[in-house]
Amino acid sequence: MSKKPLPERLVVMGRIVAPYGIKGWVKIQPFTQQPRGLLDYPEWQVGREGDWQTWVVETARLHGNTVTAKLQGIDDRDQAAVLRGMRIAVSRDDFPEPGSGEYYWADLVGLEVVNEAGVALGRVTEVFETGANDVLVVAGERERLLPFIGPVIRQVDVAGGRIVVDWDADY
Repeated sequence: MSKKPLPERLVVMGRIVAPYGIKGWVKIQPFTQQPRGLLDYPEWQVGREGDWQTWVVETARLHGNTVTAKLQGIDDRDQAAVLRGMRIAVSRDDFPEPGSGEYYWADLVGLEVVNEAGVALGRVTEVFETGANDVLVVAGERERLLPFIGPVIRQVDVAGGRIVVDWDADY
């Protein structure tokens, strides 16, 4: 474990909800689309705003829709209980590159959204899943919910910071 400030490209991927068992394991609510996404990272940033620490993951596994994990140096239930409510994050730089036409939600948040007529609709503040499709929450002069589907999303330029959509400004 080592203390360090919040890295600029840190992506919160879950929250510790409780100790799990008596040997220092924790139960985690993943914020990832696939709960197993957390299992790909050998180190996690654990903490809250302004106070993050790097922890080595000794072992982690799926437990239904949650993840249970043993962090190096956390060896009993009392130590695990101290971590309750803390966030689990990893650096965006540690993510594998997405495939062609695929995007990490973390890369979409903050992008400017404009329609094909060039009218600025706002910026993506959140992405969530409905079951049928993902939805962009776009905050501008008002909040809009845009389905992340081919007929609506015309171009995504993560490097350029912009998404072009087929969406009337009056919708």
